Amino acid sequence: MLDADIVVVGAGAAGLSLAHRLPARPSPGAVSSVVLVDPPPGPLRPPRRTWCFWETGPGRFDRAATASWEWLRVRGRDGRVVRRHLAPTRYKMIRSDDFEALVERDLKDRPGLRRVEATVGAVTALPDAGVRVAAADAAGAAVDLRARWVFDSRPPQRLPAARTRLLQHFRGWFVRTERPVFDPEAVDLMDFRTAQPARGLSFGYVLPTGRHTALVEYTEFGPAPLTTEAYDHALEDYTRRVLRTGAMEVLSTEQGVIPMTDAVFDRRAGGCDRIFRIGAAGGATRASTGYTFAAVQRQSEAVARAVRAGRRPVPPPPHPARARLMDAVLLRALDTGRVDGPDLFFRLFDRVPADRLLRFLDGRSRLYEDLAVGLRVPVLPMLRTAAELPWLRRRHLHPR
Repeated sequence: MLDADIVVVGAGAAGLSLAHRLPARPSPGAVSSVVLVDPPPGPLRPPRRTWCFWETGPGRFDRAATASWEWLRVRGRDGRVVRRHLAPTRYKMIRSDDFEALVERDLKDRPGLRRVEATVGAVTALPDAGVRVAAADAAGAAVDLRARWVFDSRPPQRLPAARTRLLQHFRGWFVRTERPVFDPEAVDLMDFRTAQPARGLSFGYVLPTGRHTALVEYTEFGPAPLTTEAYDHALEDYTRRVLRTGAMEVLSTEQGVIPMTDAVFDRRAGGCDRIFRIGAAGGATRASTGYTFAAVQRQSEAVARAVRAGRRPVPPPPHPARARLMDAVLLRALDTGRVDGPDLFFRLFDRVPADRLLRFLDGRSRLYEDLAVGLRVPVLPMLRTAAELPWLRRRHLHPR
């Protein structure tokens, strides 16, 4: 059995971010060894993906950033444009391969850290206040780990009970065009000139990396994902009809589904105060937007600070209670069709100052700022939705 003070299960964004922050040379009485467990190559490893977030000033992972921008655009269904200057904040894009390579370089030969390739099964508390992690390597041989603390980033087998659940599902093309059609200075965060679905909403998302290159995504907030063929049809329509790209080459693709739910995620696995869920499994995904990466960084830094100080390293809530309540109201209003999604998001970006809106979307706004933002949305439908939430029963919801 391999003993460690901390075992981090999963080497995605959450697991790698935490391992990157944990102390290389522990202080007296703090952690002395870390084991990072990653599944062998195969279906349990997450697919390549792109993470985006906004950040002020230099960031910990800037060396892995593909690009960053200080201008955002939102386009309405009628072609109206809102353009917002974010400086000194920048909107940053990191591809998972580059992020993993950076962390791999920084963790190589770090004292007190060991990486293990194995598929983790049961994680159970022991009578002596330790935790046992049962795993198997690629050949099927048992790998047993014992730790004081375990941080588990694996997706839950079933989401917690919720009142509302939508899916943010998308497919993106990394493209190269013959003509210089992209504006490398600005991100199109939401372009509602897409064909809107019967339920939910859709938008285009354009991350330009040059005049000829960009990641172009088609995204829906809705009850169920599409087929790959349907996504490609929507992307073909968006790039040709809306963006008028002309001749282009699709270099690579990415596709994903992000649950948007008002479920309450328990950061203690099974109620144990030594086994913690982190990342999306611990509720780091912002329910109203799907953004996760920035909350993962805040959570990881808080855990690492506790470890360095020798305190119990309980991950803090990724988002404040007030932000979670507002997310629940918005999700319910969208799901019931009481508000027009494209109109609501366009109105927010059009009428709320950029710095205030970014704080609001990040869950860092103050009460008076939340109230000011609330006045920019359809007030009566939102109040009706807020009034009915306490009477709705939480259920285990599945995609329709």
